[in-house]
Amino acid sequence: MSKIEINNVYKIFGKNPKSVLPMVKDGATKEDILDQTGHTVGLDNVSLKIEEGETFVCMGLSGSGKSTLIRHLNRLIDPTDGDILIEGTNVMSLNKESLIDFRRHKMSMVFQRFGLFPHKTVIQNVGYGLEMQGKSEEERKKTSMEKIEAVGLSGFENQYPNQLSGGMQQRVGLARALATDTDIMLMDEAFSALDPLIRSDMQKQLMDLQAELKKTIVFITHDLDESLRLGDHIGILNAGKLVQVGTPEEIVMNPADDYVEAFVKDVNRAKVIKAKVIMTPMSEANGIEKSNLIKVQEDQFIEEFLPQIVCTNSNCEVVDKQGNVKGYISNKELQTSLQKS
Repeated sequence: MSKIEINNVYKIFGKNPKSVLPMVKDGATKEDILDQTGHTVGLDNVSLKIEEGETFVCMGLSGSGKSTLIRHLNRLIDPTDGDILIEGTNVMSLNKESLIDFRRHKMSMVFQRFGLFPHKTVIQNVGYGLEMQGKSEEERKKTSMEKIEAVGLSGFENQYPNQLSGGMQQRVGLARALATDTDIMLMDEAFSALDPLIRSDMQKQLMDLQAELKKTIVFITHDLDESLRLGDHIGILNAGKLVQVGTPEEIVMNPADDYVEAFVKDVNRAKVIKAKVIMTPMSEANGIEKSNLIKVQEDQFIEEFLPQIVCTNSNCEVVDKQGNVKGYISNKELQTSLQKS
């Protein structure tokens, strides 16, 4: 069972969305719906599965439906049609009391504009979700300090948001989301308002924390580089439709349509593609020259071993963490993987 499952979800904004639903299901375009009915299609038959412990990135241009999608997961928005299952439970079946409990204990959210209380200190902001969960003051303080330390804000716990930089404020938001210890974290353009260097630092910190905590993260962004860096899988939305889901390598190497191809056309493939993706398995590698091999780890990106290959004109032996040979990469395969179709 997947951690999160979205099945045939439609969202139509307007006075009478149910009346418009048949038009959408019959294939009318978003523009036609707006012209003929005055309604706006937010999501059009979106289905996907997100597995426990993965970082799933939803990407698309403004108006593509990515923020609408993430808000369905905790029912800040209800779908016009379709089902949203969290650990097998249809969230549409939750009554008001159950929904409040679900939001407090199952999901946390990090917002683009930080969402901090200006009249509360850092430690009070971080502990707010714990307060809503009914935790004691002693437990709130202990847990909040642990998460403040985890995001590198020790010594700032008694400061107020207006005394912090943008990057520091977003660290507070991240610490608050971590403090409630929910299984699922929703991050809606969480780093978009930050300067590039601070943004890169926050991305690294999130990856480091995720490597340790293994949360299920749904991350929304319009930035392809951010998607490729953070995502175990990426879902690309266009005009409310999910046009492709895949690993970063699959998205870059096999774009589903012109829209996706336009996104990835300028990507440096060497930064995205790992050795294990392009290697020939041992059982199929009879034609590859195996003398003077350069040994590379299966999870290494091409850019990490490319200079050595270019200088020596050698082939690669791909090994796992235990040193077991998994396959080989010929010089020709390496060149082919870096070529754009």
